[in-house]
Amino acid sequence: MNPLPDSIDIGLILDLTGVFFFAMSGCLLAVRKGFDLVGSLVLGSLVGLGGGVLRDIILNQGPPAAFSNPVYLLPPLIATLLVYFMSSHVERLGSWLMLFDAGGLALFCITGTVKALEYGMNPVSAALLGVTSAVGGGLLRDIAANEIPQLFDSRDIYAFPAFVGAALAAVIWINGIYNLWTGMSIAVVVLTFRVLAWKFSWHAPLAVRGWIRQRRT
Repeated sequence: MNPLPDSIDIGLILDLTGVFFFAMSGCLLAVRKGFDLVGSLVLGSLVGLGGGVLRDIILNQGPPAAFSNPVYLLPPLIATLLVYFMSSHVERLGSWLMLFDAGGLALFCITGTVKALEYGMNPVSAALLGVTSAVGGGLLRDIAANEIPQLFDSRDIYAFPAFVGAALAAVIWINGIYNLWTGMSIAVVVLTFRVLAWKFSWHAPLAVRGWIRQRRT
């Protein structure tokens, strides 16, 4: 049972914010790749909506929210226009791309987990779906832009912060204290974790002990 008041759709607020953050990362990558405006919109939409569509398909609860609710189309459009008019002022493109991607990751691991719990999944499966929806959009973005997916980059930690956020989201939802503020608090934790991992090059052990890790270029 959802403990949130009916007058506040927390899931929608966090979902749309996550879509915007992910869409910004896609549009910024489009700038780096030299895409045109349409390419920026397509890539931003792919990353912004991809994870949520994957989540809703797995839940099998009718058409994905991105296709049934037109409001989901606004964040990618806004992100495309913002990047178009402001990209010339972005001096450190890579840092901004990572920051927006981290924000989308932080929000989607929460909304994916909570939505799965609301549809009756057990906490472990719900957390796994939350992580899947969090990393899915970025995976599609990187593949479409012919980039090495961050999910598989041995020089970085990408999925683990999402696991932490999904687990925390499951715990607070089960205990009936999930609301906008607890959700945003978890998002801040995940965002901070992801940024620190990127800044200080934290990484997980390689699949085979003794292999040499490539340097980040």
